[in-house]
Amino acid sequence: MTLSFLRSLLITAPLIILATVVMGTISAACSFFDPQGHKQHAISSAWARMLLAISRVKVNRRGLEKLDPAGNYIFAGNHLSLMDTPVVLGHIPYQFLFLVNVKYVRLPFLGTHLRRGGHFAVNPDDMRAGLKILTEAARHVQARKLSVLLFPEGARARGGLQGFKEGAAYIAIKSGAAIVPFALKGTRDVLPIGSVHIRGGTVEFLIGDPIPTAGLTIKDRAALTDQMRASVGELLDRLGGKAQPAINVL
Repeated sequence: MTLSFLRSLLITAPLIILATVVMGTISAACSFFDPQGHKQHAISSAWARMLLAISRVKVNRRGLEKLDPAGNYIFAGNHLSLMDTPVVLGHIPYQFLFLVNVKYVRLPFLGTHLRRGGHFAVNPDDMRAGLKILTEAARHVQARKLSVLLFPEGARARGGLQGFKEGAAYIAIKSGAAIVPFALKGTRDVLPIGSVHIRGGTVEFLIGDPIPTAGLTIKDRAALTDQMRASVGELLDRLGGKAQPAINVL
């Protein structure tokens, strides 16, 4: 058992749990006085930066200058690790909603924050209910000018970039918001799939050019998904990552 593993087990993990309990409780309390979710988002962003600091993770973010500070977007990128969400959440200054697997909504503290914050729980085994959630998310994006964060691969990829599901394109077209592709590298080294050993390290976070959706219809979602995946693949190439042949599903 290495010194690094002992530090992760005895120091890093307990501090992350403590931070999640404290910030989750504060977020839940604020939710009763924060119908628009502004304070809850600020709390979750602070939690993300706290988690990264505890984990000794440095993030090199590039490309934010491509975005309109007053805009709202559909953020879509590759998914390598559970550390992906804190990296994005702590380094994009936009209020956004998550589309998350329903299993995370059932977790204590984190699940409470997700439910009270108005985030969307998706059951990957129920396509009809999933379509309703996508439509509801698009309505919120359009009406409240919020952003949405998705990982279109649908799950953490064990290899290179996998095929994208069409949910991100569907929400973008229905809401009229532009898609912002991004690529992450290094989060899997920090926290590999199936591991509880959190390692310190450097994560590269590269933001691409927004992809406009004005004038597109739902029939264009497959082509838009291909374009989005190609953009993420190009960003990964710049970071030295890997891409696989595309296979898109709804």
